[in-house]
Amino acid sequence: MMSDFTTIRFGVADGVATLTLNRPDRLNSFNAVMHTEVREALERVASPAGGARCLLITGAGRGFCAGQDLGDRAVQPGETPPDLGQSLEDRYNPLVRMLRGLDLPVVCAVNGVAAGAGANLAFACDIVLAARSASFIQSFCRIGLVPDSGGTWFLPRLTGLARATGLAMLGDAVTAERAETLGLIWKMVEDDRLAEEAAALARHLATQPTRGLALIKRALAASAGNSLDSQLDLERDLQREAGRTADYREGVAAFLDRRPPVFQGR
Repeated sequence: MMSDFTTIRFGVADGVATLTLNRPDRLNSFNAVMHTEVREALERVASPAGGARCLLITGAGRGFCAGQDLGDRAVQPGETPPDLGQSLEDRYNPLVRMLRGLDLPVVCAVNGVAAGAGANLAFACDIVLAARSASFIQSFCRIGLVPDSGGTWFLPRLTGLARATGLAMLGDAVTAERAETLGLIWKMVEDDRLAEEAAALARHLATQPTRGLALIKRALAASAGNSLDSQLDLERDLQREAGRTADYREGVAAFLDRRPPVFQGR
């Protein structure tokens, strides 16, 4: 199933929803229309009727996403500057919350530069693959801004406070190889293998017990703010829920029958 959009490509096949940012002439930077279309696509992914059990996000052309299209924010002399906080409240923050809140695995294939909000969009995904030629840049400091779209939350958790501070204050480009070493991404792959490997990973995840994977996401997301006792209680509650799923019953039955399991995501 494919859908008609102007700034993204979106479709669902074999349980995998693929969302491709599609403004290659602007390095897939966000404007108001793209925000609207990405939100609509994510709503379809979240709907049980949408048929998606995994989401794959990537970019068209030579870049993944350059963040905000600054052409949408040009201010003429004498004009009142835009309220950037309101832009976050209305657009970027809901986008990150929707992405993190999806009850299915989210794979990101970074095929080129990921800068500003584009980098943090990638870090909001569950498993990030990046082409060898890709790079990640916290470019906010270069124009006097603060990392947004979750950047100040993701970076310290992914790579530690000292490195997060350096990345945020210096704005240096981080290669895919370095990003893997720092723990910012799951894996670097060769450029000509990125699309194939990311698609294969998404197809694999779509066949797995995706309800259980969603519960894993919930547990990991809560862990940073929980004490050990609170996390143990959460694991107990989530395990109780997981143990009542049809996928758990199928997994046990398949193990005992020595056959491959057939999971339904329920």
